[in-house]
Amino acid sequence: MSGTNSPEAVKKLLENMQSDLRALSLECKKKFPPVKEAAESGIIKVKTIAARNTEILAALKENSSEVVQPFLMGCGTKEPKITQLCLAAIQRLMSHEVVSETAAGNIINMLWQLMENSLEELKLLQTVLVLLTTNTVVHDEALSKAIVLCFRLHFTKDNITNNTAAATVRQVVTVVFERMVAEDERHRDITDQPVLVQGNSNRRSVSTLKPCAKDAYMLFQDLCQLVNADAPYWLVGMTEMTRTFGLELLESVLNDFPQVFLQHQEFSFLLKERVCPLVIKLFSPNIKFRQGSSTSSSPAPVEKPYFPICMRLLRVVSVLIKQFYSLLVTECEIFLSLLVKFLDADKPQWLRAVAVESIHRLCVQPQLLRSFCQSYDMKQHSTKVFRDIVNALGSFIQSLFLVPPTGNPAATNQAGNNNSGGPVSAPANSGMLGIGGGVTLLPAFEYRGTWIPILTVTVQGSAKATYLEMLDKVEPPTIPEGYAMSVAFHCLLDLVRGITNMIEGELGEVETECQTTTTEAVSSPTQSSEQQELQSTSDQMDKEIVSRAVWEEMVNACWCGLLAALSLLLDASTDEAATENILKAELTMAALCGRLGLVTSRDAFITAICKGSLPPHYALTVLNTTTAATLSNKSYSIQGQSVMMISPSSESHQQVVAVGQPLAVQPQGTVMLTSKNIQCMRTLLNLAHCHGAVLGTSWQLVLATLQHLVWILGLKPSSGGALKPGRAVEGPSTVLTTAVMTDLPVISNILSRLFESSQYLDDVSLHHLINALCSLSLEAMDMAYGNNKEPSLFAVAKLLETGLVNMHRIEILWRPLTGHLLEVCQHPNSRMREWGAEALTSLIKAGLTFNHDPPLSQNQRLQLLLLNPLKEMSNINHPDIRLKQLECVLQILQSQGDSLGPGWPLVLGVMGAIRNDQGESLIRTAFQCLQLVVTDFLPTMPCTCLQIVVDVAGSFGLHNQELNISLTSIGLLWNISDYFFQRGETIEKELNKEEAAQQKQAEEKGVVLNRPFHPAPPFDCLWLCLYAKLGELCVDPRPAVRKSAGQTLFSTIGAHGTLLQHSTWHTVIWKVLFHLLDRVRESSTTADKEKIESGGGNILIHHSRDTAEKQWAETWVLTLAGVARIFNTRRYLLQPLGDFSRAWDVLLDHIQSAALSKNNEVSLAALKSFQEILQIVSPVRDSDKPETPPAVNVPAPVLLGPISGPSLNRPFVRTDSIGERLGRYSSSEPPVVTDELEDLNLWWAAWNTWYRIGSESTKPPITLDKLTFIPSQPFLTALIQIFPALYQHIKTGFNMDDLQKLGVILHRAVSVPISSDASPFILPSYTEAVLTSLQEAVLTALDVLQKAICVGPENMQIMYPAIFDQLLAFVEFSCKPPQYGQLETKHIANAKYNQAEWVALNYVPFAERSLDVVVDLYQKTACHKAVVNEKVLQNIIKTLRVPLSLKYSCPSESTWKLAVSSLLKVLSIGLPVARQHASSGKFDSMWPELANTFEDFLFTKSIPPDNLSIQEFQRNESIDVEVVQLISTEILPYANFIPKEFVGQIMTMLNKGSIHSQSSSFTEAEIDIRLREEFSKMCFETLLQFSFSNKVTTPQEGYISRMALSVLLKRSQDVLHRYIEDERLSGKCPLPRQQVTEIIFVLKAVSTLIDSLKKTKPENVDGNTWAQVIALYPTLVECITCSSSEVCSALKEALVPFKDFMQPPTSKVQNGES
Repeated sequence: MSGTNSPEAVKKLLENMQSDLRALSLECKKKFPPVKEAAESGIIKVKTIAARNTEILAALKENSSEVVQPFLMGCGTKEPKITQLCLAAIQRLMSHEVVSETAAGNIINMLWQLMENSLEELKLLQTVLVLLTTNTVVHDEALSKAIVLCFRLHFTKDNITNNTAAATVRQVVTVVFERMVAEDERHRDITDQPVLVQGNSNRRSVSTLKPCAKDAYMLFQDLCQLVNADAPYWLVGMTEMTRTFGLELLESVLNDFPQVFLQHQEFSFLLKERVCPLVIKLFSPNIKFRQGSSTSSSPAPVEKPYFPICMRLLRVVSVLIKQFYSLLVTECEIFLSLLVKFLDADKPQWLRAVAVESIHRLCVQPQLLRSFCQSYDMKQHSTKVFRDIVNALGSFIQSLFLVPPTGNPAATNQAGNNNSGGPVSAPANSGMLGIGGGVTLLPAFEYRGTWIPILTVTVQGSAKATYLEMLDKVEPPTIPEGYAMSVAFHCLLDLVRGITNMIEGELGEVETECQTTTTEAVSSPTQSSEQQELQSTSDQMDKEIVSRAVWEEMVNACWCGLLAALSLLLDASTDEAATENILKAELTMAALCGRLGLVTSRDAFITAICKGSLPPHYALTVLNTTTAATLSNKSYSIQGQSVMMISPSSESHQQVVAVGQPLAVQPQGTVMLTSKNIQCMRTLLNLAHCHGAVLGTSWQLVLATLQHLVWILGLKPSSGGALKPGRAVEGPSTVLTTAVMTDLPVISNILSRLFESSQYLDDVSLHHLINALCSLSLEAMDMAYGNNKEPSLFAVAKLLETGLVNMHRIEILWRPLTGHLLEVCQHPNSRMREWGAEALTSLIKAGLTFNHDPPLSQNQRLQLLLLNPLKEMSNINHPDIRLKQLECVLQILQSQGDSLGPGWPLVLGVMGAIRNDQGESLIRTAFQCLQLVVTDFLPTMPCTCLQIVVDVAGSFGLHNQELNISLTSIGLLWNISDYFFQRGETIEKELNKEEAAQQKQAEEKGVVLNRPFHPAPPFDCLWLCLYAKLGELCVDPRPAVRKSAGQTLFSTIGAHGTLLQHSTWHTVIWKVLFHLLDRVRESSTTADKEKIESGGGNILIHHSRDTAEKQWAETWVLTLAGVARIFNTRRYLLQPLGDFSRAWDVLLDHIQSAALSKNNEVSLAALKSFQEILQIVSPVRDSDKPETPPAVNVPAPVLLGPISGPSLNRPFVRTDSIGERLGRYSSSEPPVVTDELEDLNLWWAAWNTWYRIGSESTKPPITLDKLTFIPSQPFLTALIQIFPALYQHIKTGFNMDDLQKLGVILHRAVSVPISSDASPFILPSYTEAVLTSLQEAVLTALDVLQKAICVGPENMQIMYPAIFDQLLAFVEFSCKPPQYGQLETKHIANAKYNQAEWVALNYVPFAERSLDVVVDLYQKTACHKAVVNEKVLQNIIKTLRVPLSLKYSCPSESTWKLAVSSLLKVLSIGLPVARQHASSGKFDSMWPELANTFEDFLFTKSIPPDNLSIQEFQRNESIDVEVVQLISTEILPYANFIPKEFVGQIMTMLNKGSIHSQSSSFTEAEIDIRLREEFSKMCFETLLQFSFSNKVTTPQEGYISRMALSVLLKRSQDVLHRYIEDERLSGKCPLPRQQVTEIIFVLKAVSTLIDSLKKTKPENVDGNTWAQVIALYPTLVECITCSSSEVCSALKEALVPFKDFMQPPTSKVQNGES
């Protein structure tokens, strides 16, 4: 009031008062003098007060009665002008609060009079208002009088006055209550509240109330009286009153001053006792009325509901419920039940509309709803009010669809065309668009032909009513179509929004409180405070339990009704915004139910959204079976009220945006998706995305629906599991509009985000999600069985996505996730499988690359867990899955190879699990992985895995799908072995460490440690595993693999064997090498002999490899050679092993069986191996060891790699260097002699083997057929070539028996023929005199022997004769080739190449060489006792006799010539020896043999070949001559040492030779050259020489020679005579050639004889002989006439020597005498 208290204001007030008074006196001067006087005295009074008092205003107030009096008097004049002036002045005084209580009473009385006179009514109202509002001086009666005054003015005839009065009344009523509020405020500070009087049933007991309160109480009480049409107690003087006005006033008081009623029991009492009964009473017409029932059962007519009162009552009820619910619980229950009833379909439209508006007002107050729930629904015997409200709304909405509104039929048009039917106060409603202005699609609900527009009735969240505000309407308004529906719709939305916001807010608080209290509790230091905390926590818990019960009850009460209504609206909605709101409501409810753990209701809401997403009547079992069962009975009876569940209508008026195929086993036609379906789908996604944590088991519903939608829309999974719009796989049935096309990427994106957000779910929710996906996937799998249709991959793709985003806690979901995916991988549908594998491998790769905490390297368990499914995939047989698995392994190796650690066995296991039958590409991929491992990762893996690598590599070698892989894998094994070698030391250490650990474990468990090759140290075991693997490969069915493996095995053992412990060699020999040899031998001997046509593809196979047997032969060769080489190079390692001799025997046995195999290649190779092991350098022994190891030829030990120095007492040095060996034998004590003996035993074992091989292989076949096996020349050669080396070692013990054995073998070996197809390569052409290598070898063997005998001790020399026998047997081959069993051999010229025929060798060169050897040897040994004793010379002669007697019939001419020369050489040495031993008789049998030999040779029965040239003949003749010369020089001179018979035979022979020419065996033509003139001559000469020798000891000899001569001459004479006769008779005809030849020979013999006689000493020639010679002369002369020129020339020669007889016969007598 500072404005009115200031001195300026006061001064102005005084001036105004004075001026008012002056004005008044002026006005009343004429008519009303008393008034004038009063006014003037008033002026004086005012001045006086002003002058006397400092507190002017207070003084004025004190005297206000007097001050006011002039003005009151002025009003009494009833003069309008004066009255107005006075009222204005009074108002001024009042506004300055200078009116006392008395004055005020006076003023009111004055106003009352004016009112009764109907003067200045508006001014009056104004004055009352000023009076009551400016101060509080008016009380009690005065106040009531003032109020009544206003009421009365309200009921005047004047409209303006009425309205003004009404406003004034409202204001005054407000003022009264405001005063009371102010009074309470003042007193609250001073004193405590007065004690509430108990049992305040008497309305009169208001004594406790303060003044203002009492006024208010009285006023309110009277308002109730008035509305109830009773007389007021306090407002005396009321004349009339309307209920509508009274109700409005009551409402405003209740609404504006709730605290008055709540704080004062008296007022609460009024509420309970007066207001509520009043309201209920006034409602009765509405309750009883039924629209449409013209007559009622009761006789009294029912009062029709009256809109103004009804509407105001509802407003009052709204206020009562809102403000005083806590006071009026029971009453509110009645009100609410009434409200619910007003919604019934049989109530008037306007009533239903206002009832809905009222309910809407409640729906926006969630706390109030919560109270209802607590007070009614949760009480045992109470009405379920909250549930009823919600259900009533639902039924209301349904009724609007099912019962078209029975109102003014034109209402719809009105609503559409103008707003006349709509509320005047409503803004131009956006829902009511003019239809005239072009057809605009109004938002509306449409259901089964009922079309209801959606009007914009209110802003969300506020209940702005239209009809509840129509206070000016008396007649019920026309409700536009759709209005009630729209409000009801908003009720539902606001109800949902309110409840969920409230509950979620409280839930949030509870949760945060819980968290804070618990954290405080944890962190609080002291015991006591901790207890307090716990205390508070438990309180919290109790509070939460209570709250939760309320929340659950609220949800349980409302969800059915809400769902029923919302589902119906969703189905009917044609407006996107409305649909959005409905869906949002369903979503929030679902989420809320989820948070509260109300599964049934949650699932029901979710089901509704799901159904909305899918086309109508879509067959999706999940929605029809699960929780939807609760909804399926279509109607719930809720408290006796039936709520229909209306199933969605199919004739939707939505825009179709997509057509696709339903996801079913047997798709029937297509289905259509509308934009609403898509909208629902987005809501569903939203739900899952934002509220995934509370979905729990409903994930099934959500995901199943999404899966079907995704399918219909044709989204297909892409990498990482995201779904992308795919091309329509199922043909053209998927049709998408552009509208949805733009949506698809968004939907796909949301789908992905949905699963990405699973990383924020808690573990339990995540498990729900995974389980749901798994069961979805199982369904999809079931559906995909038995057909190759495109399966639904939604679940698999999403499992992958979920797994990928939850890598940080992968352990908790890994097992269910991968377990399921493994099942998918085994599915028969390939597309399904492929995705299962894709998902599984992606997860594994992601899991390994993910940055776990702690990292995988420190969390081996997790790493193995992640890799395990990869291993499990090996149990699946589908090749496509295995390919994926292997590709995954390859990628893991490439990215993670260095850090696999303990995962290696798993990864290697995967590669090793590939079986032979699984197709080439699989094996190839697996092998690629292995190659990568071997090339890059051996150093990074634990050494214990190396053995697995070896096994895996070996297993690839055994795969027979792809040869190259097998071969490469063998290469890998070689690389692995190299790695072992280089890293030997580190590997060994690590393995030993590991071994120790395992040993310890085993001991603790009390079990025996079991690993292959156990006693060997672990590193050696590794090698042995490698060798064993290679060993297995060496007997692979494919020759190329065997070959490669064999080479690798022996190379590895050769290169790296030195790393093994000495004892391990035992295992290598017995378990690896001999085991391998056994298997190879077995396979080779049983191999198939069938011809293999081609080597796969177009590869041609060489004939030497065209049967399995031949291919195995190669393997056998390789293996045997390898083992032999190891025995050879590692003998110094092997010999110290205890059972070397046994091993040696086994090896020899293998060599023997190979050598005797019926395959040339094998047998030959066996001998090569035999040769190899026999050429072993024996270690240097002590005796001949130099003092220091020789510096020459001893390479320093070679260090391999960077290893410097011994580790574990085993130097990594190639210990086969000579230096090392020397070192080994230079130990201080001399080596034990058993070595020597053992060595000898080894050699003899070798000899026995050799003998067995020789005797078996050369044994001639008994039966003959195509398959007879005959050893080849190279084999025999090699066999024989072994002997010399072997002999060197056994010669000391080599005796006659052994020699005999040897001889048999040599003889048989040489006898073996050659097959015709090999002959061109072995035999020289027949004419060349060359030895085959076999023959060379045989001779070499004998040579070695004889040389050994030569230098050997005496006792060895008895072997000479045996050697001679052997050689001579060979010599015989020249004329009589050996037979090989019954085998027929052909001469080489007749053999046809390429046929299975056997060709005899050309033995001539061999026989001749043997002969040379015999001669040489004889020359050396002729005098040896054994040679003499064993009649060697006789045997030689006997042997030579054969070719000599054959002479020209010999197979080769050279043979007899050589035989002659050899005979001559032998005799030249042997005859003196024979003469020497003549007396001993050792040579007796030799002479006749020799005589026969000469005889056979010189007078051979063979005929010279026709083509023999003269030169040849003469050369041959000269040989004969040589023989005769030998006789003349070596034999005849020593006749006295020679047996007589022999000499006789010789003479006879010579005689024969000299006249040999007389045989008539020659043909004419040849006679000239075939006469051996020289020979005859020689014979003659010899004969003559010996005939006429002086030394003839016996007359017998002389007689023989003389006899011979005379016979000779006689024969000559006869021949000549006959010739002369024939010549003469024949005349001109030539004589036969034969006769001519003979005569020529005779003539030559004559000349020879004469020559001989001349040469002989004269005393040796008998006179008779001369006479006979000379007697020939005449006969010769007679021959001169012959016509043959040849004869003539011979005659000439014969006649010429006669000149020597032409001398004077001086001493004829003397001659005659002597």
